[in-house]
Amino acid sequence: MNYYYFSLNIPYQVYLTHYNGAANNIVVMTDNGLRLQLPATRFRPFVTQLGLKGRFRLTTDQNSKFVKLEVL
Repeated sequence: MNYYYFSLNIPYQVYLTHYNGAANNIVVMTDNGLRLQLPATRFRPFVTQLGLKGRFRLTTDQNSKFVKLEVL
């Protein structure tokens, strides 16, 4: 398994453009400086009235396939 750590702070109104389909992906910068592109739909469970804020861990398998995304 591979683990990638990153923080996000996206206001609710900005995230709505992703949710409404104007943008399909969110690009994040990991703590190690790696840029990752993830489908915006993966973040839906973590959106609050304040938006998408917090520290996250992305887990992928040995083939870099998505396993899970969790808030820390």
